Amino acid sequence: MRYEPAPLTRHLRVRQDRGHTVLEFRGEIDIAAAAEIVPHLDMATAEPDARVVIDLTRVEFFDCSGLRLLYRARHRTTAGPGSLRLVCTHALTLRMLRVTGLSRLLPPWPTLDAALEQPESAPGTV
Repeated sequence: MRYEPAPLTRHLRVRQDRGHTVLEFRGEIDIAAAAEIVPHLDMATAEPDARVVIDLTRVEFFDCSGLRLLYRARHRTTAGPGSLRLVCTHALTLRMLRVTGLSRLLPPWPTLDAALEQPESAPGTV
């Protein structure tokens, strides 16, 4: 069963772009937003060959709940030949990614186009 894109919600927009499912997080990503996002994230990463991009360019606030979403997505996509890419330019969010070490596991791209134009990595890598 393939994932059908979700309609626009308060904190998330899901769409297909160049063979990838793009999850565009929006606004404040806190515990309440994470509860709204996680079912869509799980659907997007359900297939072993899922190709997912998480776009944080429209995020204004990002706490540990957002980090948990990224770790969850990474864990679900590295179990198979799928891939996960992250788009992020917000200085404080980038700092949080560096401090927690997540930026080494999930290197951020500066734009959605850059993330989508990157050739596919070998299976099981990000």
